[in-house]
Amino acid sequence: MIDTDFPGIAKRRAEILSDLGGLSKTPPTLVAVTKTQPDAALEEILAAGQRVFGENRVQEAYAHWADRRADYPDLELRLIGPLQSNKSEDAVRLFDVIETLDRPKLCRELAKAEEKTGQKRQYMIQVNTGEEPQKAGVAPDGVEELLRAARDQGLDVVGLMCIPPVEEPAGPHFALLAKIARRLGLTQLSMGMSADYDIAARFGATHVRVGSALFGARDYTA
Repeated sequence: MIDTDFPGIAKRRAEILSDLGGLSKTPPTLVAVTKTQPDAALEEILAAGQRVFGENRVQEAYAHWADRRADYPDLELRLIGPLQSNKSEDAVRLFDVIETLDRPKLCRELAKAEEKTGQKRQYMIQVNTGEEPQKAGVAPDGVEELLRAARDQGLDVVGLMCIPPVEEPAGPHFALLAKIARRLGLTQLSMGMSADYDIAARFGATHVRVGSALFGARDYTA
């Protein structure tokens, strides 16, 4: 993996893209995770040509991107953190893709938000592949039922996402996610982060979510 000392975001982005290009016949899309990042970092990576971004919190995402969308009409914003049902309308207004669909109530609220705003979005179901009680996501054996509930509400579900347990090898979790997606006819897989995007690419990721490998160690006091 590459060095993650903070300056040189554009250089590290180019290195990650080169890594991804060598790992898969169809390289996954690089999703730059911009939570807690300052405006200077956002402007630097935008100048480098990055247009696909992941955010964990709706409110912070608005602060980062609401005023930038007019200047960058080709932005793609992806919600990659848990979504509270009462934030559904705000999320639908801002994000192009919501990756953290994990319960029937959220399906219903998002459907209402789409109807109210007139916006149709894409969704991914978050799968808790390690069945960790403290982590969001539906258990692997519940994905098909949730997919049916989402489609019953008219939501456009395009794929699956996961965050493997940190203390376990990521590969088996990525393989499981890919297997579930194939069985259900879903074509997109959001998996892999800074420490394991190379493994995810080998297992068929279509999107990798990379933060610290691009921007350096995150400042959680911000």
